[in-house]
Amino acid sequence: MSSPTSAPPVPATPTVRSALRSPRVLRTEVLAGLVVALALIPEAISFSIIAGVDPRVGLFASFTMAVSIAFLGGRPAMISAATGAVALVIAPVMRDHGYDYLIATVLLGGLIQVVLALAGFGRLMRFIPRSVMVGFVNALAILIVLTQLRHLVDVPWPVYPMTLFAIAVIAGLPRVTTVVPAPLVAIVALTAFTVVAAIAVPDVGDEGELPDSLPSFFVPDVPFDLDTLGTIAPYALAMALVGLLESLLTAKLVDDITDTRSDKTREAWGQGASNLVTGFFGGMGGCAMIGQTMINVRVSGARTRISTFLAGVFLLVLVVGFGDVVAVIPMAALVAVMVMVSVATFDWHSVLPSTLRRMPKSETAVMLATVAVTVATHNLAIGVVTGVLVAMTLFARRVAHVTETHRELVEDPDGVPTAVYRVTGELFFASSNDLYTQFEYADDPPRVVIDLSGAHVWDASTVASLDAIETKYARRGTSVEIVGLDGASAERHGRLTGRLGPH
Repeated sequence: MSSPTSAPPVPATPTVRSALRSPRVLRTEVLAGLVVALALIPEAISFSIIAGVDPRVGLFASFTMAVSIAFLGGRPAMISAATGAVALVIAPVMRDHGYDYLIATVLLGGLIQVVLALAGFGRLMRFIPRSVMVGFVNALAILIVLTQLRHLVDVPWPVYPMTLFAIAVIAGLPRVTTVVPAPLVAIVALTAFTVVAAIAVPDVGDEGELPDSLPSFFVPDVPFDLDTLGTIAPYALAMALVGLLESLLTAKLVDDITDTRSDKTREAWGQGASNLVTGFFGGMGGCAMIGQTMINVRVSGARTRISTFLAGVFLLVLVVGFGDVVAVIPMAALVAVMVMVSVATFDWHSVLPSTLRRMPKSETAVMLATVAVTVATHNLAIGVVTGVLVAMTLFARRVAHVTETHRELVEDPDGVPTAVYRVTGELFFASSNDLYTQFEYADDPPRVVIDLSGAHVWDASTVASLDAIETKYARRGTSVEIVGLDGASAERHGRLTGRLGPH
């Protein structure tokens, strides 16, 4: 029996309440939040530069997004903050119209996300195939490495051995102990070394000026009229779609890693609400951060909302209260963290020769298309949409080839020669367009029966093809009877036949 003072057992998937009762789990959550906060700082500054705003705008956005989503989001332990995807979308607004219009865009984008969430946008995740998810993960890993290259080019030579040392610590320390996250040990060790040895290497302070005050409530000074709406609406819609897609994909990835399920609808409207909060505090908006989420979940082992909340709190405390200390953290340490995140994120099994030999070529093509477009555009949303479109096209092509038509010459009970065509398979735009050419119009007898008992009519294209077949036979004086339709097919055919225009 356990003693009265022993900690209660921790469930396989910790909750906030169980984590607060377990010192071991709570320590993991706290240290994970600290590591994520340290990694967020240079990222947020970089994204601020992309958007054309002051670094504090990105840093404050990361704080408000992380703290808000910790309460509002549907996926525990996922990190949301200022991101490059959102920065790229809203940068033209800042360049052409200024800061107030940018904040107005963020607020409208958040509102659109809430509306889309309530309309069921989160349920669209079921239509993303596994091959697209694999391509998404692999492209993410490649992008993480590519974004770190600028910190390894034209830098003092000590940066290279320092980076290798940090990678060795992150890779090797967990084999010895997991009491303290290896990334935190690497960051502290390299920072102490550079300060004591007085080595001049690029540090966080070189990325941009850190704020020295807290964020305050802000309302954009823009005209509330249709002209303003017309200016910001396209960018707000793009921001909403990109943010939701990236966030929901990240949530699905964390679901797979943790073997748990998340509320995608709550996550979607939580992202919108967090962007509204962020906008009213002068932040540049954001969405889920895949790299930092991997640090939190996969590298540090966090599982609850505590780590997400503390990542935002630690970020604000570090940049406002300990800005001078944070500024001397060498970028080599943070680069090493992100490189190891990339290694852990990449699905190495998907590129093994044995896997590629077994995998259908269409699945491999979808994965490669997703990776190629994502890496080329540096936009995960565009890559995923491309992958889904390629997957849909290849699936339609594959299903279309399953449809078959068999002809048989018989006599009906009255002795009338009859050609019976038995059609099997799924009839939709890709397969029904070829259906028209499967009949021997010139050689068939005066009566034709089309038996669809082994088929299903899915769309208007199929009904139009059947109408065209009947019309062509009618010109030859041949009667056509369509039999064997199931309930849904008969309803669709009866509703549309003869009403689709000329053939």
